Amino acid sequence: MTHIAVLGSTNMDLVAYVSRAPKLGETVTGRKFRTVPGGKGANQAVAAARAGADVTMIGAVGSDEFGSRLRAGLDSAGVDTDFLRTTEGPSGTAHIVVDDEGGNAIVVIPGANGTVTSLSPGDEALIATADALLLQLELPLSAVTAGAEAARRHGVRTILTPAPARPLPRELLAATDLLVPNEHEAAVLTGLADPLSAAEALLRDVPEVVITLGSSGSLHAARGTRPLTVPAPRVRAVDTTAAGDTFVGALAVALGEGRPVPDALAWASAAAALSVQRPGASSSMPYRTEIDA
Repeated sequence: MTHIAVLGSTNMDLVAYVSRAPKLGETVTGRKFRTVPGGKGANQAVAAARAGADVTMIGAVGSDEFGSRLRAGLDSAGVDTDFLRTTEGPSGTAHIVVDDEGGNAIVVIPGANGTVTSLSPGDEALIATADALLLQLELPLSAVTAGAEAARRHGVRTILTPAPARPLPRELLAATDLLVPNEHEAAVLTGLADPLSAAEALLRDVPEVVITLGSSGSLHAARGTRPLTVPAPRVRAVDTTAAGDTFVGALAVALGEGRPVPDALAWASAAAALSVQRPGASSSMPYRTEIDA
């Protein structure tokens, strides 16, 4: 079984469903509110576990009720939380507005995630046993970089989701094997709106890139190979929250199992297509049997 370590965030998602998102200074009436375990790190951990991997989560939750619920949610999904520490104070939260088209706008409050500034004792030894390390940018960059460099020292594949998008330090890029931005994040990183041009620019810093294109699928580019676009299944989106995290978790599993890149991308796209047809973040993620079907 593929072993995946995830160094990342855990948040409680506070989700409001509305017909349309409010403009600045405007109040709208929503139709439903939910609290759902999330955070890009935890989302990717759950996605990978449901897709069939042995997953360990590295990060932090707060000492509040949300922290207990977040840990319990990961445990119930089969994610090992022995390396998920508890810190005094609030857990991370994400405040999400979802409209009738399935689009979303999100404000993240780091909470306990902001205390993860470096690796804790035992983290590097755990990373060394993994087939892949999944990283995102909802933890302090110092911890993300330390995780990537630890993985590099032990020959572990690093897969980085550069979200929320921001300039990336050279040390982090140098220790990244696969960069997986969406098309908007790729544009922020490169200043180029065209995904193919952005991918070519990103290959100057990392050896392999997958840019997710929403309903248009995904674009793969690697040094020395021709770019490849894989379409996504056509579905009606209900909630696109965590679709990208579902894609990355499933992709890590598929690549860890040695599937060819086109097959891995198609399988990950199927997982993401299933997730957007359901509300919520981790609660929307499909199981391996569903993806296969």
